[in-house]
Formats: sequence, structure tokens, C-alpha cells
Amino acid sequence: MSTPADLELDCRGMLCPLPVIELGKRIGEVAVGGLVAVVASDVAARTDVPAWCRMRGQEYAGEETAPDGTPRYLVRRLS
Repeated sequence: MSTPADLELDCRGMLCPLPVIELGKRIGEVAVGGLVAVVASDVAARTDVPAWCRMRGQEYAGEETAPDGTPRYLVRRLS
């Protein structure tokens, strides 16, 4: 069962660094405290998303699996 997110970004098929670029462009669409899910098939996203969170002062809230088996990375907006 997936954690409910305020915004879900479908980044399947996008290669590094496009998933984190999309995250950066769209995180402002959720309120502070809101959760963004990034569904990304590129294996680099497993390191890119947590690194982006550290650099941008956001919280990396973990990894899940989307219903189709694609990794789903959770980011909480802190600012």
C-alpha cells in the first residue's frame, strides 16, 4: 500500500537528472509539510532524490514501490 502524497510525479522513462529537475520545478505546488512522490524508473534516482533533498533542505521520507513495481521516492517539503 502506497503512502498518500499531495503530488505524484510520474518520471518513468526519464533519465538522470530529469526526475530531480521535475521535482525541483514542482515541489512548490504543495504546501510546507506536504508530501511529493517521485515515481522514477532510472536507477540513479535512488541516490539523486536523497542528495537533492540534502542540498535543498527538504526531507527525504523514504522509498516505496509503486503498484507496477517502479520505485517511488517520498519527499516532504520543509520550506
